Amino acid sequence: MSGDNGPSKVTTMVSASPVSSLAHGRRCRFCEAPVELTVVDLGMSPLCESFLRADQLHLMEPFYPLHVYACERCWLVQLEEFVPPNEIFSEYAYFSGYSTSWVEHARRYVDAIRAALDLGPHDLVVELGSNDGYLLQHFLGHGIPLLGIEPAANVAKVAEGRGVPTLVAFFGAEVARDLVARGQRARLVIGNNVLAQVPDLNDFVTGVKILLREDGTATFEFPHLLRLLEGVQYDTIYHEHFSYFSLWTVDQIFRAHELAIYDVEELPTHGGSLRVYVQHVDGPHPTQSTVSTLLAVEQEAGLRSAARYRRFADEVVDSKHALLDLLIRLKREGRRVIGYGAPGKGNTLLNYCGVRTDLLEYTVDRNPYKHGLFTPGTHIPIHPPDVIAETRPDYILVLPWNLIDEISEALAYTRAWGARLIVPIPLARIL
Repeated sequence: MSGDNGPSKVTTMVSASPVSSLAHGRRCRFCEAPVELTVVDLGMSPLCESFLRADQLHLMEPFYPLHVYACERCWLVQLEEFVPPNEIFSEYAYFSGYSTSWVEHARRYVDAIRAALDLGPHDLVVELGSNDGYLLQHFLGHGIPLLGIEPAANVAKVAEGRGVPTLVAFFGAEVARDLVARGQRARLVIGNNVLAQVPDLNDFVTGVKILLREDGTATFEFPHLLRLLEGVQYDTIYHEHFSYFSLWTVDQIFRAHELAIYDVEELPTHGGSLRVYVQHVDGPHPTQSTVSTLLAVEQEAGLRSAARYRRFADEVVDSKHALLDLLIRLKREGRRVIGYGAPGKGNTLLNYCGVRTDLLEYTVDRNPYKHGLFTPGTHIPIHPPDVIAETRPDYILVLPWNLIDEISEALAYTRAWGARLIVPIPLARIL
């Protein structure tokens, strides 16, 4: 688990019976209030991580409604759960370490939090959704006890190879109780881009409450709902992400479990994220003014207003039309257009906009695991990046646009033949 910067899960097509956490009257996965307000309806879409082999292209693919709702009591923005998490995350090919900028982001965080909390040999650090050890590896050599908790056994094996002790499990209250019974309570709990992937938020946060030492801190990073709305980042919505958070809502969730946010930072990652610092309600840290300031910003932006979500839905349609207008014009001009990257967000965009090989010849990805496979739903072939130099396209649609600086640098060589990059969000533009 953790993040959306590069490689993703490759699966056979899911055949499990659909389940829905919001079905039968749709109730909020946090507060259980009835949920009726539509944020945006992105139509039917496959699981964005279910890449296909060539021999699967003629078979039926399961598509599920990608319909986003908001709870008008706690304002949690959420999707229905159609496939259990163990069908999605038990074997995963998302390796956070493929993005150099993301690994550097993790390193800076580790340096800062280690100094801020004065972590030492008696302070256990636990990361939830620890992936391939991309973050915890930066604690190695400092004499600090570590534990990663990661549901994907294949990814956890890579972390172990880096020297990061990793428990293969889905974290929740039961896992936390088992760790505490063995004398393991955490001075620092870390969860980067994991909250969105948790269908049972109350069980997960209960586990954090149990695991966290009385003087402990938990930090969580997640894409900020405010930035998603302002940037029309509809492509960051997909079935593997069950929830989308404002600071106000995540504060309600933690407070319901006797935890409190004492500080918050705004980050540029994933198109705009938050990092919240959490402690027990009677914890040692004073609450910083950053919390009340950002809550006021959210209130002013209308995040607890149905009208704001109706405006977002209209902007999503405009974004789709702008991308299709551009791609159709370029194809009519005889231009060769390909994609860069095959991230989960790209598959939401391709399926919602109906972009197939008639508009995008192929895409490339750094992850060898996906080479020779096809994108779910749209069946666009995925090649190694060196195919770009062989085919010399005119335009390259950057699907992981949140990494545009890193990707632009990697593709600098394409300027030799005049290739140009396209960023699809919020409105398609040529760089």
